[in-house]
Amino acid sequence: MSRRGQRSPADVVRPPRGLRPWQIRDRCFNVRRRGLDPVEIRAFLHQVADELAVAQTALVAVQEENVRIKNVLRAWQSTQSTNHLYR
Repeated sequence: MSRRGQRSPADVVRPPRGLRPWQIRDRCFNVRRRGLDPVEIRAFLHQVADELAVAQTALVAVQEENVRIKNVLRAWQSTQSTNHLYR
């Protein structure tokens, strides 16, 4: 946050780009003769989507913590600079 309580662009955590878990779960493939087992494919896609959801959630949490740490550091630096006497 800025000094006036407004968010700066660096403070905003944006969701990850790229594939979303629902896109993986909803993906369909053409069925071919002697093709792969659709049940096995669907199970695998759900597993990948679940792992992607966990990774994306963790990424957002880390980004939010990073913003929080930066804000605390800025505040600490401000107090240190105002307490420092220049000669």
